Amino acid sequence: MERNGSQSATRTHPFYHELKMTRAQRIRGIILGSVLFPLRIILTALLFLMMWPLSRLRSAGLSAEERSRPITGWRHWLLHPIILFLSRSAFFCLGFLWTKVKGRRADLKEAPVLVVAPHSGFLDMVVLMQTELATVVSRSENTSLPVVGALLEFNQSVMVSRKDPESRRKAVAQVTERLTSGGYWPQDSVRWTYKGTTWVETLWYTTSQFYTNSTVEFLPVYTPSEEEKRDPNLYADNVQKLMAKALGVPSTEYVMEGRVPVNKVGGLSLPIDSPAREMLSLLHKNSLEAHEVEAALDRMIDRCQSGAQGSKCSTEELASILGLTDGQTAGTICSLYSKDESVDLRQIYLSVAALSGCVSFSSLLHTAFTLFDTEGTGSLSAEQLSGLMGALLGFPQHRTAELYTQASDEGQLTEENLLRVLTTHPTYQRVVKEYLQPEEAGSQLANGKAGNNNRNMQNGNRSVHSKKFE
Repeated sequence: MERNGSQSATRTHPFYHELKMTRAQRIRGIILGSVLFPLRIILTALLFLMMWPLSRLRSAGLSAEERSRPITGWRHWLLHPIILFLSRSAFFCLGFLWTKVKGRRADLKEAPVLVVAPHSGFLDMVVLMQTELATVVSRSENTSLPVVGALLEFNQSVMVSRKDPESRRKAVAQVTERLTSGGYWPQDSVRWTYKGTTWVETLWYTTSQFYTNSTVEFLPVYTPSEEEKRDPNLYADNVQKLMAKALGVPSTEYVMEGRVPVNKVGGLSLPIDSPAREMLSLLHKNSLEAHEVEAALDRMIDRCQSGAQGSKCSTEELASILGLTDGQTAGTICSLYSKDESVDLRQIYLSVAALSGCVSFSSLLHTAFTLFDTEGTGSLSAEQLSGLMGALLGFPQHRTAELYTQASDEGQLTEENLLRVLTTHPTYQRVVKEYLQPEEAGSQLANGKAGNNNRNMQNGNRSVHSKKFE
């Protein structure tokens, strides 16, 4: 595993990167950047244009079956060192004049996978120069990018769509096949990211410096114990703690699920950016008053309880329910809760009502229980509990087994028992307090603003330090 960050970083969680600069640093950046930025970008662009046809040449004329195996022969021994040299030259032009390497890189049979995280920017790819262009796992959208798509094809990367669960399953199977190939495939490097400076800002800040120091440190291979083999989550947690200790930073419980960073509490996935708070903020920007939002919530619950149209609605229907004239805002709200162009109104109503302060939590839970107890049995199944908690939190919940065990009695999960566990159990009491109640005294709708309980991460831009765990 690899951790990337500046030596002066103050972290709260690993998926945000906020850059703060002094006035003097900004002035110096403008002066140097006006000269260095265009020069370095032109030189780097020329190098990438040289790599483009060479990358395509490596797989030209090969069948799909041949591409599914490691490419050998002249396509490897001739083209691989050329692309490696040009890649290193590109980073040299961007200001990465040298990279310090500490420790020993394990060979392929010792460590078939190199996990790189958190991936806070595309310039983190400098680590690939020190791993002989290890095969990467990348999002499928990158294949459509000019030059980048060709380089990913050259790299024989494992592509995964963040929106398609089936694609993720195929990627896992593909990585597993490569890891168990006994050295047939080269090491794989896994990366992920969420929010940070834009790619333009990253290029400007990097190229406007005389040079950027970078360090790659290889730590000893971590071999899982028998207990860790039985519990992958334990294995991941212990590796994280070891990495955090080596970097001198605290470990966290933040993980990526799909495209969203979440905090894990009692098996529940709590999104760092609350969709409900972001929605309230958007409605406030569209000049919706508190009474208008409350009226929209009433229309939502009426629609959900009517049973005629169901709880699913399109973007256009959502705009009508919310009283929005701007369809783009309705589309943005849909994207907060769903990956397609329809959304479950139960999710919006319950998550927003929880933060509005207009109803008590017990009343809200009663409404939620009624909405998901579709057969009217007075008891929820494990699947229905997952749906209910997902609606309350505004984010899908797939691991509610622990909560179900705590709240069920002889296989029956009643509203009374669920309310008792959520309001008295220390873990779930924290969830209710921090995620299912207004952030401040009074109604969120009363002041028309949506708060955010995130803490921002501060980071500098002077020196990149990487640690790699194999």
